[in-house]
Amino acid sequence: MSNLRLQKRLAADVMKCGKNKVWLDPNETNEIANANSRQNIRKLIKDGLIIRKPVAIHSRYRARRHTLAKRKGRHSGPGKRKGTANARMPRKVVWIRRMRVLRRLLKKYREMKKIDKHLYRNLYLKAKGNVFKSKRVLIEFIHKKKTETMRAKYLSDQAEARRNRIKDARKRREDRVELKRKELLLAYQKEDEAAAKKAAA
Repeated sequence: MSNLRLQKRLAADVMKCGKNKVWLDPNETNEIANANSRQNIRKLIKDGLIIRKPVAIHSRYRARRHTLAKRKGRHSGPGKRKGTANARMPRKVVWIRRMRVLRRLLKKYREMKKIDKHLYRNLYLKAKGNVFKSKRVLIEFIHKKKTETMRAKYLSDQAEARRNRIKDARKRREDRVELKRKELLLAYQKEDEAAAKKAAA
């Protein structure tokens, strides 16, 4: 069998592929051996004596299946971990994400007028101080705070109303007493006048 290294190299160059991808017909080695130019090689390719092998299939089925399993939480036990917990998911990144979530919620509530600017500032600083573990805890705290504020306002309004009632009642009583005093003075004055008239007569 003749050496077909030249033909293989030329064929790879013509077909723009690697030498391993070139297939030479083993039954036509003599004819292929006579082809010593690119033009001859092109003719042989056209005749089907030299073929470019198909690309070897590299299936992603197993890789996809593994990725789906990982999404469900499989293959992530102690035996699969290389770095520390902080290296795998940095504490700083977790903190930044939590802060962004909480601050976004506070901003939204302030714009919707669910909280005023004073409560917003108070809660913002509490979030920075690591008081709220999650968004749910912050929402519960806001509801609780609003309920307390409403209750305090209701009680203060009640107390104010009671004070006003007592003040009004006191004023009315003072007015009655003053009126009685005036009536008595008037009666005494009339009696004195009547007595003076009798004495004069």
